[in-house]
Amino acid sequence: MAEVVPQNIPPENIEIWFQDEARVGQRGTVTRIWARRGTRPRVIRQQQFEYAYIFGAVCPMRDQAVGLVMPTIGTDCMQLHLDEIAKQITPGNHAVIVFDQAAWHTTKKLSFAKNISLLPLPVISHHRSE
Repeated sequence: MAEVVPQNIPPENIEIWFQDEARVGQRGTVTRIWARRGTRPRVIRQQQFEYAYIFGAVCPMRDQAVGLVMPTIGTDCMQLHLDEIAKQITPGNHAVIVFDQAAWHTTKKLSFAKNISLLPLPVISHHRSE
């Protein structure tokens, strides 16, 4: 953490936030209709998927949370979420946001408020060494 926090920030002025996002949605289900026994009527069934993405961040120390519901996922959405988190940081404090390394989290296209630093979780290898 010392590598990402500006040196002039005292430890008591550091807030630790945890950020992630999730896709939630709905897919059409099996279509059933009432019909006379022995018949097989044709029915049109909804085939498309409907999704939304929930971006969330929490600061357990302050019992504070920030969330956004977005229609898509990507750099623009991540930028909006970071901007919203920056507004919730206690004035005079600095936030370290712990996040995974999704492409839209690590892109150079993001701009950060001066009161935010990002701390990526380490990449976990799924290879077993024996």
